[in-house]
Amino acid sequence: MPQIDPREAATVLARGLGRRDFLRAAAAVGASGAVAGALAACAPGSASTPRPSTSPTQRGILQPGSGDVSGDHYLGSTPDAVLWGYVPTVHSMPSARMRSGETITIDAVSHEGILEDQGRDPVSFFAEHGVASSDVLEDAIAIAADYDRTTRDFVKDGPHVVTGPVHVDGAEPGDVLKIETLEAIPRVPYGVVSSRHGKGALALTADGTPPAGITLDEVMPPVGTDGRASGVPTSFGNLSTFTAVEGDEGVMTFGGGASAGSVRFPLRPFMGMMGVAFSQDTDPTAPSANSIPPTLGGGNIDIRQLGVGSTFYLPVQADGALFYVGDPHMAMGDGEVALTAMEGSLRGTFRLTVCKPGSGDAPSVAYGYPFAETEDAWIPIGLSDPDGSVDGQGSDLDVAMRRAVVNALDFLEQDRGMDRATAYAYLSAAADFTVTQVVDRTVGVHGLISKSHFG
Repeated sequence: MPQIDPREAATVLARGLGRRDFLRAAAAVGASGAVAGALAACAPGSASTPRPSTSPTQRGILQPGSGDVSGDHYLGSTPDAVLWGYVPTVHSMPSARMRSGETITIDAVSHEGILEDQGRDPVSFFAEHGVASSDVLEDAIAIAADYDRTTRDFVKDGPHVVTGPVHVDGAEPGDVLKIETLEAIPRVPYGVVSSRHGKGALALTADGTPPAGITLDEVMPPVGTDGRASGVPTSFGNLSTFTAVEGDEGVMTFGGGASAGSVRFPLRPFMGMMGVAFSQDTDPTAPSANSIPPTLGGGNIDIRQLGVGSTFYLPVQADGALFYVGDPHMAMGDGEVALTAMEGSLRGTFRLTVCKPGSGDAPSVAYGYPFAETEDAWIPIGLSDPDGSVDGQGSDLDVAMRRAVVNALDFLEQDRGMDRATAYAYLSAAADFTVTQVVDRTVGVHGLISKSHFG
């Protein structure tokens, strides 16, 4: 009998069943590990050696699977490999599998341009800004058009397209998943910054008035008069600022005629969402699984330092960790005040490594709380509602600040050998604590501890 090539078999099965259904079938017969690995290896352009990128330069329109795919595995944002508005729970079925220490390239899709208040038609939405239909991503079009899989409640559901989850062999509750970002490349030469529905740092109250003590000009229609009562999302009121990419810069234009101008700022691509399954609830509509609030499992963490060269550590809650990404950003300022960053689809490549307790491979704080680092800094993190607002929503920056400081103290004491009193004094003298974001229900603060101070 002739030998069957597992790569060829995986490709044929996946074409017939779809990636998610294929993995379910493979798991049922105990073959998911070997065959799913073959499926990932069949991705166009797969390579065994990652080539970390140091530049955000966009390299043409990166349609699904096209161009350079540098990871050991590839995962596209096909409708059967994404959740729209929700993150995986610990019970979710994986969209891909990989071994600890391997790399995976993921084509992430931005939600901007496909949401209901924008018409849920990215070709038409971006055409209004001069983008040719051939320059709109095919996976964004497919996700927006798939009403059978993505019946949504625009008011209740999160906005994010969440790709995954990815099962990492050997990961168990109590471990840490170490996530190294090797590449974050824009897939298109444009992005969008949106303000909507009374949200953001200057959110108007339900009756359309400014918050107490604040005087501000309206930047979008007041909630009370913006058509919300119609129930039609396109009437709610939304201001989306189209932003072109030129080289390694974002370009916004404003005004008109003699008063026309533009502002340019550097691109700093990163994934706003990187997470592992945290919610124990099997109900996909449970508040703990909504994609908006970050949790101890990461998720919509929105820390702009988590670009190429960064490392993000997350405490594992589920077998296989169940890693996912979403909310790709081309640029963001600390605070993310207007509700969104410069949102734009990215191709990210990540190395995922399982760290076991006592191994010394992850900061001690990371076994209970998200923690990050770059080449230059350690980044302790604090969240106002780390349970994802399950027990009530505080959105209190004071709580987030205190937790970031405590996590910094724990790190300096347990991992750097400082006594706690000296560590507290050092943080006051030389560390920076920054508002991460104020728009995700659960607000965040992160610290920056310079590695150069420690020799």
